[in-house]
Amino acid sequence: MEAIVYEEFGGPEVLHLAQVEDVHAGPGQIRVEVRAAGVNPIDHKIRNGWMEAAFPTPLPATPGSEFAGVVDETGEGVTEFAVGDEVLGRSATGAYAAYVLADVGSVAPRPEGLGWAEAAALPVATATAARVLDELAVSAGETLLVHGASGAVGSAAVQLAAARGATVVGTASPANHDYLRVLGAVPVAYGEGLVDRVREAAPQGVDAVFDVAGRGALADSVELRGGTADRVTTIADPDAAHYGVAFSAGGGSRPDEGRRLAEYAEAAAVGGLRVPVERTFALGEAARAQELSQAGHVRGKLVLVPGEH
Repeated sequence: MEAIVYEEFGGPEVLHLAQVEDVHAGPGQIRVEVRAAGVNPIDHKIRNGWMEAAFPTPLPATPGSEFAGVVDETGEGVTEFAVGDEVLGRSATGAYAAYVLADVGSVAPRPEGLGWAEAAALPVATATAARVLDELAVSAGETLLVHGASGAVGSAAVQLAAARGATVVGTASPANHDYLRVLGAVPVAYGEGLVDRVREAAPQGVDAVFDVAGRGALADSVELRGGTADRVTTIADPDAAHYGVAFSAGGGSRPDEGRRLAEYAEAAAVGGLRVPVERTFALGEAARAQELSQAGHVRGKLVLVPGEH
């Protein structure tokens, strides 16, 4: 089967399209013909070798952890899905490929009305946002600050926090401020003077901070929390320990992952949850997609579409 592969850590140039051995579903797994695969910032960080301490990666490797596609093989004991079912979820094998394997607990049906690219954009963004909001114990009446609020995870975090009844302040470039208002956030520009801008936007104070961007905002975040790192979490800043801030790396699956994903997919299908797709790429353009992802300033998600040229 076709897949994107890299044999050494490095820049996007190490990625190339190759023929690799077919994968087959084991017990409790399904094999899915991939119609779309999400590109996430963690993908280029793993490819560069920056995440070896948290995510050891045997080489050669195929990137990617989320997909949407059609079930074409079921493993022993699988009753939840059948061949021909349209699904989305997190993969147990690299998703930048023609086929992936997935554990049935990490997969949900693709609802009618949700496009392939949009379906592939959901699993990682929504699962990450929900996990961190749970870790921060964000609740109704509180104020949450989200750094990098216009990206895929940030967009999901804004909407899920607002649904909990929280007030959300989101940092982003001015070009994305109208977009954040539509999602339900009070937008502020990042950069010098951030603390004053956030205090003006949230005079009641900030109860929790979710750093999605990893662009050096932890010191300001601690200051906005009154000098404490309590209830400040990052998924992207390697300096977290220096500030006493929690780094949330995730890993593993939740018992209710498939159920939650099904709920998010149903909401997205009727316009109740937005994780927009900024651009799609053919599978062979994975290096370009990761290059754009690493450069930042992506609104929503970049998606690979195997079979597209």
